[in-house]
Amino acid sequence: MSATPLHRLYNHYSELPFSMRILYTGALCILGMGYLFGMLYLVHVYSGRDGKAGLSYEDLVIAYTGTGKGSRLEAALRGPMSSMLPAEEANALVSWAQKGADRPTYETFIRPTIDKRCMTCHDGSNPHLANLGGYDNIKKMTEQDTGTDIYTLVRVSHIHLFGMTFIFFIVGVVFSHAYVRPLWFKYLIMGLPLFCEAVDISSWYLVKLYHPFAWLTMAAGGVMGVSFATMWFISMYQMWVGKTPKAVLQRGALDGTVIG
Repeated sequence: MSATPLHRLYNHYSELPFSMRILYTGALCILGMGYLFGMLYLVHVYSGRDGKAGLSYEDLVIAYTGTGKGSRLEAALRGPMSSMLPAEEANALVSWAQKGADRPTYETFIRPTIDKRCMTCHDGSNPHLANLGGYDNIKKMTEQDTGTDIYTLVRVSHIHLFGMTFIFFIVGVVFSHAYVRPLWFKYLIMGLPLFCEAVDISSWYLVKLYHPFAWLTMAAGGVMGVSFATMWFISMYQMWVGKTPKAVLQRGALDGTVIG
């Protein structure tokens, strides 16, 4: 174990008021649930685009650059939305899109199907989902699939940059009270997810230029997840289960601080 002295402003969890530990625990639990549900949502949205189960490199390439054939509507119905309506109705929608997406057929058959199966989620109220209300909106979905457009990427990027930064800042502040040696490992775990966040979001745009950047997207996302889990578990363990480090006890004995 390193003999690196404790910083004069460093406080271990055992030196914090009980109220702060309760606050930290509640924040970690809620953020942990949010991160888990976020991962499940991403897998649901992106997996299956290549026609195979699970999230893969090909799924990400298709998501950001398109299939190079067919339409966005077809890609969705063959991929993540395949379980949302009966196969015969999905095939009819795809066939209509492939034949030019004419308005008369839309009014007589397509619109009732869309209203029944899709409008609960795709009514335009959620900016993350395509608006399928009206012929003009769905007509855009029948154009050649070129993946997520730049405007959408910009909109989602700023949301992620703000949101993920707040998440890793809060978790990092809690983790800063952990006793971890060597110190370089602690610094790495705290700083790496913020760096990977920038890499991850930048790679969304780079995939459009060169498909193998999708591997960078997957790697950056994986490192963020591992960093989050590492900080979460170390913080929770040291806060409630682990023993107070010897260096902290010795410092408390010297200055008369009550540890507990």
